[in-house]
Amino acid sequence: MTARDDARLQALEARVAALEQRAEAAEPTSGAEPASAADATSAADATSAADGADVFWALEGVRKRHPEPGAVLFTGTATTAAGAHYEYQYGLETGHLLDVDWTQFADSLASLGHPVRLAVLRAVLGGTETVAELVEELGSGTSGQIYHHVHQLTASGWLAPHARSRYQIPPARVIPLLAILTAASGGN
Repeated sequence: MTARDDARLQALEARVAALEQRAEAAEPTSGAEPASAADATSAADATSAADGADVFWALEGVRKRHPEPGAVLFTGTATTAAGAHYEYQYGLETGHLLDVDWTQFADSLASLGHPVRLAVLRAVLGGTETVAELVEELGSGTSGQIYHHVHQLTASGWLAPHARSRYQIPPARVIPLLAILTAASGGN
């Protein structure tokens, strides 16, 4: 088995474990997480003071499952203004991440490096599906220019056609996209 197969198996095992934990939980989790790191810390401190919960509950879970050299995990749940709901979890061992050729991710990351493309993704996640709607909503660029950006995002997997002349962010890419944006915010 290759390192990539092993990482995929571990990610699948982590997802199954998360589903099992959710099924075993007696009470549903409450509310949405705070939007910023400062809010997360203060909200977590308040929760800890109220019920003894650990501020770093997610980190402690990763440490227990993946001792040194560790792992990187991202997970999330999101409901968009359009009413779509997404849940996702994925992780890789740190050793794998440090050994893999990072240049293979350049095209995917570069496709996110343009303000219009980020605006397109935000609009599509909000329910805008066609290029004509994107031109109208974004108010910048011609349909040809928007098509150029849509094609770049489609080629890198951030967008996918789902019906005649309609686009969506593939469900498995929504939480990763939001995780990238969270990382880019630097906790601000």
